[in-house]
Amino acid sequence: MFRIRRIHDDLLPVNREAIAQVQQIMREQFPDLPIRDLEGIVKNLRDPFAQRFRAILHVAEKQNGPVQGFALVLFEPTLKMFFLDFIASSARLTSRGIGGALYQRIREEALEFGAEAIFYECLPDEADDCPDPALLAENKARLRFYENYGARPAVNNDYTRHLPGSSECMPYLVVDTLGTGKPLRRTFVRQAVRAILERKYAHLCPPDYVEAVVFSFKDDPVLLREPRYVKAPVPAPASPAVHTGERIALFVNASHDIHHIHDRGYVEAPVRVQRILQELDKNGMCERLPARERSLDAVKQVHDRGFVDYVRKVCMDMPEGKSLYPYVFPIRNHARPPVDLAMRAGYYCIDTFTPLNRNAFLAARGAVDCALAGAEALRRGRRLAYALVRPPGHHAEHRVFGGFCYFNNTAIAAHDLAGLGRVAILDVDYHHGNGQQDIFYAREDVLTISIHGHPRFAYPYFSGYAEEQGEGAGKGFNLNLPLPEQVDGERYREALGRALRRIESFRPTVLVVALGLDTAKGDPTGTWTLRAEDFHENGRRIGALGLPTLVVQEGGYRTRTLGVNARGFFTGLAKGARER
Repeated sequence: MFRIRRIHDDLLPVNREAIAQVQQIMREQFPDLPIRDLEGIVKNLRDPFAQRFRAILHVAEKQNGPVQGFALVLFEPTLKMFFLDFIASSARLTSRGIGGALYQRIREEALEFGAEAIFYECLPDEADDCPDPALLAENKARLRFYENYGARPAVNNDYTRHLPGSSECMPYLVVDTLGTGKPLRRTFVRQAVRAILERKYAHLCPPDYVEAVVFSFKDDPVLLREPRYVKAPVPAPASPAVHTGERIALFVNASHDIHHIHDRGYVEAPVRVQRILQELDKNGMCERLPARERSLDAVKQVHDRGFVDYVRKVCMDMPEGKSLYPYVFPIRNHARPPVDLAMRAGYYCIDTFTPLNRNAFLAARGAVDCALAGAEALRRGRRLAYALVRPPGHHAEHRVFGGFCYFNNTAIAAHDLAGLGRVAILDVDYHHGNGQQDIFYAREDVLTISIHGHPRFAYPYFSGYAEEQGEGAGKGFNLNLPLPEQVDGERYREALGRALRRIESFRPTVLVVALGLDTAKGDPTGTWTLRAEDFHENGRRIGALGLPTLVVQEGGYRTRTLGVNARGFFTGLAKGARER
């Protein structure tokens, strides 16, 4: 069994290794291939329009294992056409269905992108045009393979015209109309042929050759050769069962519901996760995966060790069903914390409504496990991951908890991912992400951005001002975008646009999004009026950054619309990532 995964760039080590394996397969299967084509894979991924095409690379690989095959497609978004540049499997695995699964995935993606057809080249299967018997047999097998999908050579044209000064056998132009039954309009085919010859083969094809080939397509609609190998009906495009690489890797804190505070006004309730899951399950965009239990070492890399040990000890020593609320808040004397553990709660907390109890610690630890599992998914090549967790974490600073938050899930995942390169954190919760700001304030390798209600009226009140920009090496790497009490979708997107431009200039390797859905209309903790369509558009714009992205759940408390808004965000996020 293998998975099919799209590779967008060579930023992550797992992608660089996969690309190296793709290049090795190309050397094996196409020994006469010019070096420029081998090196061009990386160039086209780094600059998607290097040839005025968008390069799309899919690999078929064993889970955590070697690449078994690949397909490289060039997409022309204006013409809405795909050009299949290469498709091949390892020489040792040519009969294991890899090519079929890859091609089926390409057909599916072509439909998703709104392409009218897939074009590609195949050498001729006529003996007069290919005197080498072994090569002729390969050509027939290849055309037989594509004919199974209804793809056949276009006829009555000069696409096989020899290049000036060359006598090499020239390929057919093969067209797959994706089973739509639509006529293949001459104007569209001519535009596609011109794009192929002028962009992919600009170094080979002089202008007069291009004009001659383009205008040799005279039929309207353009005709395809009659079926020669396959008489069965053409199968409709369908998603292969092996394709999971483009779904969002979802990690749910399975034990979150043990943390259930029934006190009046405590809105951070287990139903939040249920509402989100109900909506995400409707369209199958997520693949739910398990998160393994981790030690507290990752937590202690971000939070003060004394603070972590205190939270663990107090919570685990609490009687079942009992909670401790901080109620004494001495002016901080870091050298003399209170001896009594109950009194010390105020030493480590910023408010009076975030209780300590046994289940709070257990649920918070499970949330950290999910965030780290999401980070690991990105390391392994997943493009999008979502840690659907509670309790949230973005108000937890280096040595304090509060705002329903105990450990900063977002910051812990970001610190873990910093081993890959620069990390950008985008906090879109209604409330300021004071935790990430505090933890990374003096670091230049992690950019922290927060779009939130101004601290003059929004929790946590003491931080989130625009002038807080970092210190020391981190100066300029913290961006706060505080907004007024009344904000609609359009006003929000102005701030989001500024945040996204800052992320692009930072050029991170990965992005971590602290997702608060409490910016929604009617949320009991906020004053803004974003609707499902706003969340969709915000997600699309974030996805269009084209970065490996981990989303960590933070706030959002209007359960009536929570799930719909989450579905809108993730549908947009996936759409933006596909269109990148």
